[in-house]
Amino acid sequence: MYLKFFGFKELPFSLTPDTSYFYAYHSHQNALNTLLVALHNSEGFIKIVGEVGTGKTLLGRLLLKKLHSSRFVTAYIPNPHLSPDELKLTLAQEIGVPDCTQIPHFQLLGHISRRLIELAVQKKRVVLVLDEAQTMPRETIESLRLLTNLETEKRKLLQVVMLGQPELDELLARKDLRQLKQRIVFSETLKPLGFSALRAYVRFRLRAANPTATNLFDGRALLMLFFASGGVPRLVNLLAHKSLWAAYGRNQMRVAWQDVQTAVQDTPEAQRLARWFCGGNALKYWLTYSAAAVSGALVHWLGYSIY
Repeated sequence: MYLKFFGFKELPFSLTPDTSYFYAYHSHQNALNTLLVALHNSEGFIKIVGEVGTGKTLLGRLLLKKLHSSRFVTAYIPNPHLSPDELKLTLAQEIGVPDCTQIPHFQLLGHISRRLIELAVQKKRVVLVLDEAQTMPRETIESLRLLTNLETEKRKLLQVVMLGQPELDELLARKDLRQLKQRIVFSETLKPLGFSALRAYVRFRLRAANPTATNLFDGRALLMLFFASGGVPRLVNLLAHKSLWAAYGRNQMRVAWQDVQTAVQDTPEAQRLARWFCGGNALKYWLTYSAAAVSGALVHWLGYSIY
């Protein structure tokens, strides 16, 4: 294993969402700030959209961690592809409705409402976080809307955070769901990393695993990593992990372009993105134009031109 070789205390590019590795790239930090401000001010619906691998689940877990206090009661549903009755039962379990599995479905909404009022009297805010929200059936979304009708004269009894892929926007654009769409108070989009952000992201994660290992990827390796990943954090992690393996296999303490090339060749999605960015000749391009002056000029241009 390359952990000992590079002096890491743990894998720096694990695919597991670890909040200690959250990198505050501007779109992600903006989304987190929006969530915290909205939830502290008792807004209703908040929607966060991002492509596959842009860090929605990590953001959701970080949000739950920050809301872990006596002021909030949180409910987290990682897969909301549920029927309306299943959604209500899951929410009831999460917020502590007693013996909810024994309550008939047609009575469950009343028990949820009473529990939410109890928590409001205790000055607690209830937040429901739905990951992969684009998978929700239409009937379940309507049930969710009815749940958010529960309110006092001062504020909503239930706040909802929806995390989803761009298909969530397509789903909410349906005419029969316009009532819910109108209730979305804030909406943010998670974007891929630009080149300068990717470079900082890689160094941030390396430093988290080994404070002295911030510069393990040379400039050309970072450029190839950017083009092959498209700046998608999950793909960056996968390629960086494989690149470290390749460097370890060569007994080299620094990751070079050929290590990223090895990682790309083992990752079909990275090959597809590299072709898209560089007209089908990404690897050949960087092998041919590898002079330090060219790389330096490209780094400078990418750092100021992308995002």
